[in-house]
Amino acid sequence: MDLKKFIRDVPDFPVKGIVFKDITPLLLNHEAFSTAVDSMTKPFEGEKIDKILAIESRGFIFGAPMALKLGAGLIIARKQGKLPWKKVKKTYTLEYGEEILEVHQDAIEKDDRILIVDDLIATGGTARAMAELVEEMGGKVAGCAFLVELTFLEGRKLLKGYRVETIIKY
Repeated sequence: MDLKKFIRDVPDFPVKGIVFKDITPLLLNHEAFSTAVDSMTKPFEGEKIDKILAIESRGFIFGAPMALKLGAGLIIARKQGKLPWKKVKKTYTLEYGEEILEVHQDAIEKDDRILIVDDLIATGGTARAMAELVEEMGGKVAGCAFLVELTFLEGRKLLKGYRVETIIKY
């Protein structure tokens, strides 16, 4: 199935000069959504994955069903101030600004194998920040899975040394 048919370009969002890859048409189509989740999960089947760290907000959409398929727990990385309990935070730079993500301080146990999941890899800054956070908390990064990769932004360079799996490349 050609999943690219279900990705819509939205120019100048969230800021002028950015072409946003809108996944909502893919989510509206059961077959496309199911194919996307299966394709993102497949490279990690049979591996020891203790938890999936899903990045706010579209990473939640893919991380939750992937966690169920892999028999793993689900960690949600949220924007600052959104989690209700004691947190650990990480600041990082996006292609259009700076952001802070937080996870609960008890989300990762020593040597947990963590799969980082998001809908898209651009510059790699968000995933790199989460990989660093996982390691600072005593976990091990099993890999990173994304539906979409913007290859021209070379996000894989920032994730050098980590396994990166993507389904759709632009």
